[in-house]
Amino acid sequence: MLVVLGILGVILMLVSMVTHGQVAIASLVLCGLANSIMYPTIFTLGIAELGPLTSEGSGVITIGNVGGAVIPPLFGFLADKIGIQYAFVLPIVCYIFIAYYGLSGYKTKQTA
Repeated sequence: MLVVLGILGVILMLVSMVTHGQVAIASLVLCGLANSIMYPTIFTLGIAELGPLTSEGSGVITIGNVGGAVIPPLFGFLADKIGIQYAFVLPIVCYIFIAYYGLSGYKTKQTA
């Protein structure tokens, strides 16, 4: 589900970049759908198989929420410098990484 919603986020951002008016607004509003289950899914995948380190891992993931405080100002900076439609590249990169994480990024490496 995380992969599907990550890809949906990319598609909606691309629609926002290339359209105007009501279609662009609707695609931005629908991004809420793409974001709806991301945090709980990322959190659950992130702490899976941590065993006794689960509490430390959950703390690190919680501290990692700083992305929610960093990405919007970066987006605003990019919008001022290169234009709002081109600034959507930043959330597209984020959605691509989320899709990658859902596909294989969360899997632990097994050592022999």
